This record gives sequence, structure tokens and C-alpha cells, in this order.
Amino acid sequence: MRLRIAYFCRVEYTLKKSLGQHFLKDEKICLSIVDAIPNCERLVEVGPGAGAITKYILQKPALDFKAVELDDEKVAYLETTYPAIKGKIVHESILDCAPPFEETFTVVGNFPYNISSQILFRVLEWKDQVPVMVGMFQKEVAKRIVSGPGNKDYGILSVLVQAYYHAEYLFDVPPQSFNPPPKVDSGVIKLTRRTDVVDMRSEKSFIAVVKAAFGQRRKMLRNPLKGMFTPETLQEEIFTKRPEQLSVADFAALTFKMK
Repeated sequence: MRLRIAYFCRVEYTLKKSLGQHFLKDEKICLSIVDAIPNCERLVEVGPGAGAITKYILQKPALDFKAVELDDEKVAYLETTYPAIKGKIVHESILDCAPPFEETFTVVGNFPYNISSQILFRVLEWKDQVPVMVGMFQKEVAKRIVSGPGNKDYGILSVLVQAYYHAEYLFDVPPQSFNPPPKVDSGVIKLTRRTDVVDMRSEKSFIAVVKAAFGQRRKMLRNPLKGMFTPETLQEEIFTKRPEQLSVADFAALTFKMK
């Protein structure tokens, strides 16, 4: 779907389905997202699109702001419609660019649904620089991120994110809040970096055991993890559980038992 939008300023842009673009039009939702951003010195907006959130961010005083936008049309539209943004746009994909600041920065965005999980993993890569993230996801993904052990939505995203961030579901966003309306509900979440990250052998081993465990989430852990632990270790009681029964701390503790 490519919807052409024309404005009196004679700048046009298209909504590109290939980029997962659904632009916010509900001003109350935009303001709620901006209100959820904590006071910070530096802020990065991912995928500003037509500037629904951006126009409010630009009103914040004494804020070092950058917007990461890949689409040529949107960059041209933003610079024409909001002159204050000139010089603040990183014209690249968030998945390819370097951290927009050398110092710490907060991240906000109405993330394109087709790469929202990849954006989340990008934030995890930058976790030492990103103390807070406020983002909109497809509701199903948002629920997965914030879910705890014992919940059917609890999975790889839940564990990997919650190892480093406190995850909070803020509010729902209905399809009619967008142009064009997506076929799914959306949700806004807030991640706040933890000060009590659990001990683990290494981040690499932690990721490996979590992904392997949830690769066969309906089976007892000793089945998907049998190649990572000795036969003797696999006899321990924890390996009779299923992955959704384990906490983040449980997964971290398992890394010290790996071969």
C-alpha cells in the first residue's frame, strides 16, 4: 500500500508498506508518549515519520535531540515542515547506524512493526548507553516483552530484555489512532535499565541457553539443552521444568553449569 499525502507546503510523502509505516494521527496518544519520556539530556527518536511525536519533542527546552530516519521522503518532509530539525537527522537505518551519541541517551519511537524486534535487540546492544526506552510495538510483541514466568507470552524477548531492563506496559493504542490503520492493536512500553543485573557466566552463554530452551518450549529443559550440559548436570531437578517456568535469574544461574 502506498498512500500519497499532500500538504499545503507542497511537500509530499508516501506511506510505504514495505517499511511498515503506520503514522500516528491521535494527538492524545502522541502527547502520552512524550509525557512518558523522563527528563534527559539527550534523546533519540527512531522512525519519526511525519513528525507526529517529533513536533512535541522539538518543543522541549535544552534537549540534545536526534532523529534516525531512513526514508528520503520523510527526511525531506521533516526538514521542510519542522525547520528546527535540520542538522538533527541521522539519515540511516537504526539497524545499521552507530550510536547517535557518544554519551548516554534515551530512545523513543513508534517503531515499524516489521523490524520492531530487531530495534529492541539494537537497544540491547546499546544498553550501556540507553538508560530508558519508550516505544510502541504491536500489542502482541509488547505483551511478550513485559510478561513474567508462567505466562504464555513469556519467551526469549521477555528474558533477554528483562535481564537488563525493568519492563512496564503503559497503555494500549487502537488501530484508528494511525494512518493507515493497522490490522492489529498496539501497545506502548517503557524500559528502565536495571541496577541489579544478575550474574551470568557471559552474555553470549546467557543468550545461547535462553534461545535453545525456548526453541522447544513445550519440552522439559533437559531435551533442548542436552548438548550444553553434562549428563550428570541434566539430572538436576531444574531440568525437569519447562522454559516458561524459569526466571531470568534461573537462566543466568544455568550458564555457570554449562560445559
